[in-house]
Amino acid sequence: MEKVNRYRFVCTLTFGDIYGQVIAWLIVIFVSLAVSLSFLPTSPVFALAAVGLILVLSLPFLLFAFVTTLFSHVEMYAVESAIQPQRVRPSTETPTTSSEVTV
Repeated sequence: MEKVNRYRFVCTLTFGDIYGQVIAWLIVIFVSLAVSLSFLPTSPVFALAAVGLILVLSLPFLLFAFVTTLFSHVEMYAVESAIQPQRVRPSTETPTTSSEVTV
């Protein structure tokens, strides 16, 4: 029978790896809100459209940056066969107690 290899996936991502992306996303949100507040007195519809446009255009790029960072921090290791537990067939005999053993 052919030997089946097992693999272990480990994510080494830390908060420091995505800290810059979180800061960039917060900047985008605050700029969007600032644009919205600046256009609100003159045209509320235009203010809402500006917020939507900024968020819709920036979200794919920020998600792409996060996903590529995540994938670059996933490592795959082969698990050695000696570490794999061996299957033991269950015994059909019932264990005997010390009082039942006769000599």
